[in-house]
Amino acid sequence: MVTPEQVAPGQTLSVDVDGVPPAEAGPGVLVRALPGVPGVRTWVVDLAPGAEWPSLDVHEACSEGYFVVSGEVVEGDRVHGPGTYVAFGPGTSHRPRTETGARVFGFNHDLPA
Repeated sequence: MVTPEQVAPGQTLSVDVDGVPPAEAGPGVLVRALPGVPGVRTWVVDLAPGAEWPSLDVHEACSEGYFVVSGEVVEGDRVHGPGTYVAFGPGTSHRPRTETGARVFGFNHDLPA
């Protein structure tokens, strides 16, 4: 996956999310890595209808959160629709999927070493 640009102190950066080249994480799963600040990785994921994250996403050394922009994301037996924010603490795992297709905006916080 492409390493995104870091936003420097005093810098303001604006990007067209759809203009960021996506990387395919798995069938029907496109990830766009966005500029971020040290310790925070920011991304947008587009899931095609019927797509599933390719493997179990384990959060041992970070926490993760995402906001459902459109569509629905299924986590276990819970369905998260547009406007829903989902957060995972360190020591968690999940494997999101969708029946409808979805776009999510998210971030990972790296834990201090």
